[in-house]
Amino acid sequence: MSEYSPVLLSLPGSLTPALAMEVLPHGLTIQRIIVQVNGKTHDIVIGPENPKDHSTVKYTNTIIGRYANRVPVGRHVVERNESPNVSLHGGPKGFDDGVWKKLAQVEDASLFTKAEVESIAASTDASTAIFSLTSPDGDQGYNGTLYLETLVVLLPPMNLESTAFQHELGSIAIVYRAKVVDLPEGQKTVTPINLTQHWGFNLDASLQEGEETLKVLNHNLNIKASHIAELQPNSLPTGRYIPVSEADNSSGAHFHHNKRIGDFFPGSGYDDYYLLSQRSNLKLASPHRIPMTEFSATLNLVNDILTIRNDPVLKLSSNKSGLAVEFDSNQAGLMLYTNNHADTKGYRKKIHGGTGLHGDGYLPQSAAFIEFHEPLSAFLYPTGTSTDTLLSSDEIYNNYVRADIVARPSETRE
Repeated sequence: MSEYSPVLLSLPGSLTPALAMEVLPHGLTIQRIIVQVNGKTHDIVIGPENPKDHSTVKYTNTIIGRYANRVPVGRHVVERNESPNVSLHGGPKGFDDGVWKKLAQVEDASLFTKAEVESIAASTDASTAIFSLTSPDGDQGYNGTLYLETLVVLLPPMNLESTAFQHELGSIAIVYRAKVVDLPEGQKTVTPINLTQHWGFNLDASLQEGEETLKVLNHNLNIKASHIAELQPNSLPTGRYIPVSEADNSSGAHFHHNKRIGDFFPGSGYDDYYLLSQRSNLKLASPHRIPMTEFSATLNLVNDILTIRNDPVLKLSSNKSGLAVEFDSNQAGLMLYTNNHADTKGYRKKIHGGTGLHGDGYLPQSAAFIEFHEPLSAFLYPTGTSTDTLLSSDEIYNNYVRADIVARPSETRE
């Protein structure tokens, strides 16, 4: 299979499923998320029309690793790629540039237990793929050979009954697993790891109604966050977290309580890490790391991820299209980026009004990139609600994100 050949996942039972997605082996890239609602077809993620153009379009709906966001160069001898002092998104050749292999069958997975594989296989009304990648020792300056498997699942609605306010279209669940491998007998090591999906959403772009729908400024955003990360001029973290009510000189820009994104919009746009408020009474609590001593054939964290739903920590919605995406994750926070540096001479999908050719790109503020991961450089600046993002050779890394996609009838939109 070519690294640019899309793997199609779609809900069974219909020639025009309500929800479908395409995943590329190149960079584990989500090429399309197709939503069919009210006779209209939407693709709710931005990006190039031709999958091969992802070879030059960086960080658009790809996985990010070994380490998301910015890390200071030197302490772990990581490779710089944004400035002499900054390593961005895992280095010049991060996981977004890797060629992931789709496993022929879920039973071939080694980082998912027998019980988890059985749960995945038993979900006949879902659509599933597992991809793998090996990152060698020293890759981009990170120590230890790391083997990764990522489960991507398209799920049918949990609640099949529509209400007067909304109806569910389906869900996307992504589960990331990783393990240090190929160590000499008796030797142990630790490596930093902090994965995320760098996907950029625009719920209106397929309406093709000009600049208004090409930007996300009229989208509404709700984030259950308590603090944002303070950044240095080069965007590296200081290790300090500021209450959202006090951030940006208490302007209200970072208090996203069903706030229109364009309200109190920062001058340079959003490019901020939000630390989520502490959560209690979780229905689903999935650990960040699994000790190998507990990784038995009967362990089944995946079944809970696929069948149990917490209250969302983030909701992105549009009154214009009537679409919304509700997110949950076991990560301590998320990055919000409003595509401030969009390449207007790049590529834009035809369904978003583009030609698909170079020179016809997206505008700044054309997407809300929502990237769930642990805090910035957490192995240097741990917080009370996160891990230190250091994976030992006797553990398995476990990270999930779930996106539930819903639609609202036009008469219920504000």
